[in-house]
This record gives sequence, C-alpha cells and structure tokens, in this order.
Amino acid sequence: MSTMLEVAKKAGVSKATVSRVLSGKGYVGEATKDLVYQAIKETGYRPNLLARHLATNTSQCIGLVVTNTLYNGSYFSEILSQAAKKLEDNGRQLILMDGKHSADEEREAIEFLLDLQCDAVIIYPRFLTPDAMDEIIDLHRQPIMVVNRKLRKHQSHCICCDHKGASFKATMYLIEQGHREIAFITGSLDSPTAIERLSGYKAALKEASIPQQDSLIAQGKWTPASGFAAAESLLASQMTFSAVVASNDDMAVGAIKKFSESGIAVPGQISVIGFDDIPTAPFLSPSLASVKDPVSDMMGEVINRLISMLDGGYLSRDNVFTSELLVRDSVGDGPHIR
Repeated sequence: MSTMLEVAKKAGVSKATVSRVLSGKGYVGEATKDLVYQAIKETGYRPNLLARHLATNTSQCIGLVVTNTLYNGSYFSEILSQAAKKLEDNGRQLILMDGKHSADEEREAIEFLLDLQCDAVIIYPRFLTPDAMDEIIDLHRQPIMVVNRKLRKHQSHCICCDHKGASFKATMYLIEQGHREIAFITGSLDSPTAIERLSGYKAALKEASIPQQDSLIAQGKWTPASGFAAAESLLASQMTFSAVVASNDDMAVGAIKKFSESGIAVPGQISVIGFDDIPTAPFLSPSLASVKDPVSDMMGEVINRLISMLDGGYLSRDNVFTSELLVRDSVGDGPHIR
C-alpha cells in the first residue's frame, strides 16, 4: 500500500501539500493539485479514512439502525433507498447496522456506529422504549434522530407517522361505504406501529357506535402467509364480516388469496384495505386499496434535521406526518350502503 510520503515524492511536493489537497484546507495552486492527483493515480494511494476522521473530527457518514424484521418488504427498501439518496445529495454516506432482536442489541448497534465516529445516527427502533432513546440522546454528542416513534423529552429529535389516525381514516372509509362488520388483521403486537393501527381501528368503530367484536380481530405477523392464516381464522370463526383492514399490504395479499381459494369474491363479498402501498398494489386484481405513509418526506425531514443539528441550526417540534388513503378496486359497497 502506497503512502502519502510516496505521493509527495512522486509529485515533487511536501507531504503537507498533499495533505492540504486531500483535506481541501489551505491554498494550493491548480497546477500543484494536478501534480498531486496524478501522483495519487499513479501510486494507487488511498487515504487512511480513520486518520482523516481524527484530523477533521468528521467522517461524512451517517449511521442507520434498523431491526432485521423490517428487511423483507418494500417499506424497508423505501426507507433505505430514500435515506441513502438524500444523504448522497448532501455529500454524505450511509452505514447500515442491524438492530437484531432486542433492546440491548439495538443499543449495541447504536453504540457501534457512534464508536465508528459517525457524524450522526438515525434509529428506526422496535424494542427500545422512548425513555431509553431519550437517555441515549442525552449521553452522546453526535446528533441522533428517531424514526417512527414519539419521544417525550427530545421531541424535535423524532419523526413519526400518525398510524392511529391513518387506521382510523381507513376504517371510517369502509363504514362510509356501508360496512359495519369489519374485521382487522394486526401486525406483530410487539411493534408500536401494529398497536397504533389496531387502536385506530377500535377508535373508528367507537366513533361510529359500532360494537367491537374481539373475534373479528386476528393476529398477523406482517407476512403474506400470516395474512392468509388470519383470513383462514376469521372464516373459521363463522363470524359475519363484509370488510377487512390488514395492517400491511403483504397480509392483505395473503388474506385475498385465502378468500379467493374459499370462493369469496373481493370486493363483491368482502372488501380489503392494506397499508404501505407496495409497488404491486395498483397492479393486483383487484387493485389493492392501501394507506401510503409519506416515507420519502419523512426521511427527507430526518436528514434535514440531522444536517441542521450538525450545523447548529434550529429544529422545529412539528414532527408528525399524515398518511394518504389510496382508494382502489378492492373496496366495494357494503350491505348497509345508503
């Protein structure tokens, strides 16, 4: 491996001049820069990033911690691609860490990124509590942003989506279309998102004075197979229902397959709404009605806030984004339509 000294000798300049060219600090003439860059090319020199980080006290890297249960599916893909794109637009690189299966492992992933001297860290938590994340923010100098969870103390350090309000809106839409017996397929109930979406469904039933029937609530685990199994459980219960809200599109797809295999038409006999607006949702038959979270806008705001914190700027406390209900062919009129 070549060294900075070899580059300096090749270019006929001092080591300090090479350092100034690489760091961009201090004046160096264009002709000299050209000599240094040509020497770097000829020697194959690669800067020692750790040494540069120590010298500049910045890495130009932002860490992202996501539990691996989110890796499968378009929602995670959109989070990752939007974060990487928006950071690249701001001249920074993304480093991804797996939060694995517990709060301790999520904390270890955060600590690892901070030990790597990442300039800032984004957390998409599943197991860490709001109090634990507030404590982590207090303990570290690097800016930290939390996605999809409300914090109590550091409210400007979190961005979240109103999952309860979105589920309320989806359920109310079904009620307005004449549905009264509405089933619900939950996500994994160790997920705050799943709990909030279930809460929104219950709130809509209460708002419409429709009695909640626990036997119309089936538990899923975010996968198509669990949606299929949940639909199977709902049908086996012999309960009457004309619509289903599934906590994500993958489970909605699984449920629709079960209904189809059982000779039940969607939306003729049962209407279905999902969440996350997967790329295939408009192309399914019938096209799937879905609630779309503003992932791109949320990640853009996260990056903007991190950069603002790094630059010592002002942070707004407005941190809740609203979702959009996309009405498609999987919803039809219910038996109580006026």
